[in-house]
Amino acid sequence: MTVKSESRTYLNYIGGTWVPSHTGEIEASINPANRNDVVGYIQNSALPDLDGAVQAASAAQKAWKRLAGSVRGDYMYKAAAILEKRLDEVATAMTREMGKTLPEAKGETARGVAILRYYAGEGMRSVGDVIPSTDSEALMFTTRVPLGVVGVITPWNFPVAIPLWKMAPALIYGNTVVIKPASETGVTCALLMECFEEAGLPAGVVNMVIGEGGVIGRGIAEHPGIQAITFTGSNAVGKTIGQAALARGAKYQLEMGGKNPVVVAADADLSLAVEATISGGLRSTGQKCTATSRVIVHQDVYEPFKRLLLERIGELKIGDGMERNVWMGPCANEKQHRTVLAYIRKGKEEGARLLCGGEQPQGSGYADGYYVEPTVFEEVTPEMTIAREEIFGPVLALMKAESMEQALALANDAEFGLSASIFTTNIGAMLGFIQEMDAGLVRINAESAGVELQAPFGGMKQSSSHSREQGRAAIEFFTAVKTVFVKS
Repeated sequence: MTVKSESRTYLNYIGGTWVPSHTGEIEASINPANRNDVVGYIQNSALPDLDGAVQAASAAQKAWKRLAGSVRGDYMYKAAAILEKRLDEVATAMTREMGKTLPEAKGETARGVAILRYYAGEGMRSVGDVIPSTDSEALMFTTRVPLGVVGVITPWNFPVAIPLWKMAPALIYGNTVVIKPASETGVTCALLMECFEEAGLPAGVVNMVIGEGGVIGRGIAEHPGIQAITFTGSNAVGKTIGQAALARGAKYQLEMGGKNPVVVAADADLSLAVEATISGGLRSTGQKCTATSRVIVHQDVYEPFKRLLLERIGELKIGDGMERNVWMGPCANEKQHRTVLAYIRKGKEEGARLLCGGEQPQGSGYADGYYVEPTVFEEVTPEMTIAREEIFGPVLALMKAESMEQALALANDAEFGLSASIFTTNIGAMLGFIQEMDAGLVRINAESAGVELQAPFGGMKQSSSHSREQGRAAIEFFTAVKTVFVKS
């Protein structure tokens, strides 16, 4: 199936076969660094395509769940080896489709390999407990069983890691999958499907349908043949999906937005804090749900921190992620580009002081891409839009705190609670932050973005439906507990 043509058309993957959509419509996947570069063409699918994928997944699920966990794990190991072999190809497609730099894309693809291997090992782990019974002649125990067909809806910002950290646990625990990736990264997802195909997964175990969120995404949420939905994306869409799933009794998992703070204490290592703020807030063009957005700095070190921050940002190279030494690429698409620029305008209108950036960079190398300069505001107050809403772009809002108590109050003053970090050498301040910070991921002397694949991941407040992804915690969502009582 692998063809090296830039004009290649990628089909849906349903029941072990590559098929065009019922609509006959295709869309171009555009390189955000150069909108004249077509990465490939993807399907614009309709509900009959989704129906076919669900039917294929349903037909395959009974045999798949009956396999030993170790056998399902063997398929995951094979897929991991194939993805590793094709790492450069997949990473290149990712960079061209959504703009992150090639080193970042390679790192994410390598993480995808590790995710597959981690969950392959889960096939040999315990799935239950023996429980003492009040009947001395009986055996009572629990086991875990798959849910059935799982609908997977993924965003464009991590087009390898997020699909795999959802699909791999779903599969290893005996479910079958129908995935709808973001159209912006449909080519990258198709390459992942090729890895599963080459690994020999039985027909129907994994299926991919590419199409509009309002059609295929909503269709997944409402489809009676799908027993569970796992979603990562915006709050507005996530809540719609959750409501649709709840209405028909399907299990759902939502990972949504963040407005993540970093707190810089008076005793912080400022060089470390600056580097982590830049990496956490601006790498991947700020397009991470865990990206640093609010930078809350103790007044005693505010000015030196600001000076170092602006100096380092001034050294960053913006450009096409395929080029050497480029540190930050473009926004992933035209809509996101417009959104980021609109938030920057809003910041100015509401009285925040622009310290750097705020425009599309000038020059022939930027004219055909969705670029935004790294942007820093100060004199940001808690009620401002840029302090409250998720921007999903390279925009930092500096806020000054008179004390650590005020800094913590500012950090918690958000409807989101995904990730947060603090820079301090004071053990008491660290422990207080861990205890009081309303976030699902708390990091000490490290950037807010990023979590290790073997650790649970998820948010509090409006960031999540309160389940956890990744690590051993994934079993909680992708299985149901069955209690067994045996008496001779």
